[in-house]
Amino acid sequence: MPSAKVTPWALYQRLGQLLGPSGWWPADSKLEIAVGAILVQNTNWRNVDRGLANLRAATKFAPTALAALSQAELIPLIRPSGFYQNKSRALVALMAWLQVRNFDLGAIGLTAPTVLRQQLLALPGIGQETADALRLYVFDQPTFIADNYSRRLFGWLGVPTKTYQALYRRLPEVATWALKDAQEFHGLIDNFGKTVKQKENFNDSPLAGLKLALAH
Repeated sequence: MPSAKVTPWALYQRLGQLLGPSGWWPADSKLEIAVGAILVQNTNWRNVDRGLANLRAATKFAPTALAALSQAELIPLIRPSGFYQNKSRALVALMAWLQVRNFDLGAIGLTAPTVLRQQLLALPGIGQETADALRLYVFDQPTFIADNYSRRLFGWLGVPTKTYQALYRRLPEVATWALKDAQEFHGLIDNFGKTVKQKENFNDSPLAGLKLALAH
């Protein structure tokens, strides 16, 4: 039987019908999302939750309280998330960067997407995935997050790529979507990837037989 071609938008619709609302990103504030985007690097969300709970108790995620924490003060609070030296350094740098901009997330989000992405990438401990997660969920810039779940799923859908940037460059259309749709697309891909982890599982899933049709 020939494969059925689907666009990224059609894939988004299929995932939504299959999984329902993603409920992603779990947080009470955008500042908490920003912290979580750093803490989740190379760990699972259970460990992130513990670090976030410690920070919530210490600062209530008040911007000035977070920015006032030194790296030495941050380390014991975020230790459950692992890699705490690098993550504490990244948090100090990000909070200082935000403080210079008066924590005005809306104004920061008006920065040209390519410029904001480069500014974030220039901060220590922030790579492409974290920068794009911050743009999508904190600064309200629609974008595609080409994380491991996306690269694995898209490989099964006939778009194999080896690096984050290689897949990111092939999905520019997501930046033209409504913000809520771009956010939900990422959440649905990640939720699908957490349950469908092997090619044989994918072959038994409702997405089996689909091939992704990209513009370029």
